[in-house]
Amino acid sequence: MLNLLKQQNFKQNGGVLLREQLSKREEYGGIAKIFTLEELKKAMNNYHESRILGRRGQGTVYKGLLLDGRSIAIKKSLIGNQSQVQPFVNEVIVLSQINHRNVVKLLRCCLETQVPLLVYEYVKDGTLFDYLHNATHTSIISWESRLKIAIEAVEALSYLHSAASPPIIHRDVKLTNILLDENYNAKVSDFCASRLVPSNKEQVTTLVQGTLGYLDPEYFHLSQLTKKSDVYSFGVVLIELMTGRKAISFERPEHERNLSLYFVSVMKEERLLDIVDGRVLNDKNIEQLKEVATLARR
Repeated sequence: MLNLLKQQNFKQNGGVLLREQLSKREEYGGIAKIFTLEELKKAMNNYHESRILGRRGQGTVYKGLLLDGRSIAIKKSLIGNQSQVQPFVNEVIVLSQINHRNVVKLLRCCLETQVPLLVYEYVKDGTLFDYLHNATHTSIISWESRLKIAIEAVEALSYLHSAASPPIIHRDVKLTNILLDENYNAKVSDFCASRLVPSNKEQVTTLVQGTLGYLDPEYFHLSQLTKKSDVYSFGVVLIELMTGRKAISFERPEHERNLSLYFVSVMKEERLLDIVDGRVLNDKNIEQLKEVATLARR
């Protein structure tokens, strides 16, 4: 009975189609292999609470430990939808061919459960959001490190937009989706909302999806998703890096709640230095901060 259920889940989650597609593409080699449920349950110590790295709207992320000692991150989705089988298969195939040092690698997947499990490389030092906004992090990221993180994140987005085939629009660029290792090397993560864009199209019409505070207004009003949507979201990330403020905060005065809107008004009034994070501001980086602010305003 259990084997029958696994087979049903495997078929429902596009396992047969995925295997067919991967078998036709020898260039994928051993990448994006399919894990069995037993392998992943062992890696996660049977979904033990102590292995949970975080919970998000789309699901739960666990830390897994393979028999060879390697650590992995396992994402368990909350949503199962038959209509998403083909997009899921396409996403796995495309992400499995990506080999960019600033994009979290998709290693494997498991399709024997009710919803697919995706297995990624493990990046141990958490998210950029944790470092910038979580009070439990006592270390302060210098401006030089923040700029390095921004450069690496934008290199990853440029790769997704221009080098991936077909191009990928991330669709949810934000601090919590930028992971850091112990040397502040950035890796863009979480592609559950991403869209694959045919190379002959500049935009796709889709339901609006993303995070409040980072959403491109044009995409929000017209439901037309383009690469510019990611660019807008990255601009908000730049503003957060400069100011140390959250993209949205209802604890701030009403006119300051939406950081991007407040930033535009501050720039018009030429008051940038009033909102720059005082922990990183000094005489040596003022001009560089102004240049980054001008870039973010675009």
